[in-house]
Amino acid sequence: MLNTFINSVFIENMIFAYFLGMCSFLAVSKNVKTALGLGIAVTFVQIITVPVNYLLENYILKAGALSWLGESFRSVDLSFLSFIIFIAVIASITQILEMIVEKYTPALNASLGIFLPLIAVNCAIMGGSLFMQQKAFPNVGYATVYGVGSGLGWLIAIVGMAAIREKLQYSDIPKPLKGLGIAFIITALMGLGFMSFSGIKI
Repeated sequence: MLNTFINSVFIENMIFAYFLGMCSFLAVSKNVKTALGLGIAVTFVQIITVPVNYLLENYILKAGALSWLGESFRSVDLSFLSFIIFIAVIASITQILEMIVEKYTPALNASLGIFLPLIAVNCAIMGGSLFMQQKAFPNVGYATVYGVGSGLGWLIAIVGMAAIREKLQYSDIPKPLKGLGIAFIITALMGLGFMSFSGIKI
């Protein structure tokens, strides 16, 4: 499980290895406090949706998954519903999270704006469930660890980016590169840095 965790945080980081969730990553990474809030929200959604979708995949959706209901269900294959079921789970958890944030931390809710409900369509969240499906983990424990790691990897990426962008406010950046220009360059450099973890033998 440690292998799965380290791999999902550093080696297969959702931002720097797959460039998933870039829209909110670039838009919200201007302030560390806001970036931390969104990162925690994304991690929370990943921790819940990846294992839930694992259970749905293995006990309801994939070919033969319904065999626990009896021999007559062994041939049932509902895998064609995977995408829509995964999306429904992600949207439901995101809606619950949005209500919690709005009730208990209205300041964070205001600073995140439209990006909080947009977690439902954050491709890093969907990517977590699809990679879980592709990796075919042996049990729900591995899927949960993968969800935690992929969420924390995204959190580390956006908070690190926000910290750098805050410091850049005091830097003399050429006018054509200000804003998204320098953000893309920094993202590429951070991606190169994270690539170095791929040489680790775990």
